[in-house]
Amino acid sequence: MASAHSSTTHITPSIMKRMFIAGGKMLEVNKAQVDALNVFPVPDGDTGTNMSLTMMSAVKEINAVNGTSMSELAEKLSKGALRGARGNSGVILSQILKGFSNIIAQKDECDARTFAKGLREGAELAYRAVSKPKEGTILTVVRSMAEEAVDVAKRNTDIKTLLDATVQKGEETLAKTPDMLDVLKRAGVVDSGGYGLITLFKGIIMGYLDQEVTGAEEYDSTDSPAKPQTIDSAFPDDNDLIVDYESLGQLDFGYCTEFFITNIKKRTTVTDIDKLREYLNEIGNSVICIGDLNLVKVHVHTNNPGKALSKALTLGELDKVKIENMMEQNRQLRARYEAERKPIGLLAVCSGDGFAAIFKDLLVDQVIEGGQTMNPSADDIASAAKKINAENIIILPNNKNIILSAEQSRTLVQNRNIFVLQTKDIPQGLAAVLNFSPDASLSENLENMTAAFSCVDAGQVTYAVRDTVIDKIAIKKDDIIGLDKGAIVTSGSDVEAVTTKLIEGMLTEDKEVVTLYYGQDVTEESAEAFVSKLEDKHPDIEFILHYGGQPLYYYVLSVE
Repeated sequence: MASAHSSTTHITPSIMKRMFIAGGKMLEVNKAQVDALNVFPVPDGDTGTNMSLTMMSAVKEINAVNGTSMSELAEKLSKGALRGARGNSGVILSQILKGFSNIIAQKDECDARTFAKGLREGAELAYRAVSKPKEGTILTVVRSMAEEAVDVAKRNTDIKTLLDATVQKGEETLAKTPDMLDVLKRAGVVDSGGYGLITLFKGIIMGYLDQEVTGAEEYDSTDSPAKPQTIDSAFPDDNDLIVDYESLGQLDFGYCTEFFITNIKKRTTVTDIDKLREYLNEIGNSVICIGDLNLVKVHVHTNNPGKALSKALTLGELDKVKIENMMEQNRQLRARYEAERKPIGLLAVCSGDGFAAIFKDLLVDQVIEGGQTMNPSADDIASAAKKINAENIIILPNNKNIILSAEQSRTLVQNRNIFVLQTKDIPQGLAAVLNFSPDASLSENLENMTAAFSCVDAGQVTYAVRDTVIDKIAIKKDDIIGLDKGAIVTSGSDVEAVTTKLIEGMLTEDKEVVTLYYGQDVTEESAEAFVSKLEDKHPDIEFILHYGGQPLYYYVLSVE
């Protein structure tokens, strides 16, 4: 039963907060099980991880809510999920939570009908977030759960009854996903995103009942997940002055005020110094007020330097007073940035220090570390975009699981036009960048870059993390597998043999160049020796070798 003091027909903001914290905890504890359901047996199956990180971001936001306002809780839940949204599954989850939040924000307490209506709104927003929705996925599961919730809420006001029926319907629908999506049936798994959603809801029920999520390790929801590193900066010299271009001109306090208090009056006490510090925090920020009854050092950003000085004079004499107009500094910086603003900037996502170096050599403005093993969030991508001093920014996600997050980042960036090219792998991203011209117009660049990456056939060589059968290919755990445009086409026990077979399958009469990027688990010597063998075997083809440094994938390659 729900705790004795709570209603069985209404959810208060504090209980709603508890429900979503427990849901996030449940997802975190079970993320490995969700990851394991990914269709392809590749080592970067990360649906559970992405959903968990998205939820952790939401939990971090709602943890900061101390009041009893449902609208504030809803806003934080939605905002946190959006900022933390990673991968397709994370973006879809963020939209479910956004729709749900939109509805519950309108009420002081949430009854069964409001909860059901919120879930329906979330399902509708999630469908709209995907350009080509597929049935048999998390979308189908959330829609069926929402329909069931609406139906149950029409004839029942009990929250526990509603939640149980909703999860039961979700589990029934999840079990049918292999019949809706052939790729699931062939892999012998249910949809991982749908499973993740039901896992979240099981935690939500436990939160409602005020039960501890079992099997959990020590969980600190104030810890934010490690952010993918941003490699490179448009203006490295200004990193200590400014976070991003949008923050220019948005100063809360205009004057940097510094001074010492000397010859302190006999009646002044240590408590007076403490009171001065409290006063400075009331009229400004970035406060430093340290010292003793011999000397006090003061630093404050404020709009009223005179007030700070007057208050300090009650303690003693002032010395070495320095007041700087930060607004003027800010105007000068803004003028410089405006003067240096260019028409088009580029942002690329990639995994591997070799790939990052190649993108930087090609003058990409910002390179975010991320890809197969860690999908950057919408907020990570937006933060990097804000550092680019350009009117238009072209984003190259270079991974099909990052495209939605990149699209989502648009809503987090003001004063810029964001364009996301649908590059699904790094060779496509490199082809697009090679066809970028700073002298061409935006429309010409978008057209030329799209045409260039659309012609690239990309392959990848990695290993299987479990036994499965894909398109009649029987695969054992730890087998080496070759992927052509994301589909497994060959497998074996030897990296070079599988890579050779993959390349030969991709070569057609009109192909002339094969570019190979070797990963962090391949030595330069073995990669060079391998390419020599390929050149001997295919003398009419040009082979080019680069260091990619990518984890998990022995080789990434393109055939053109």
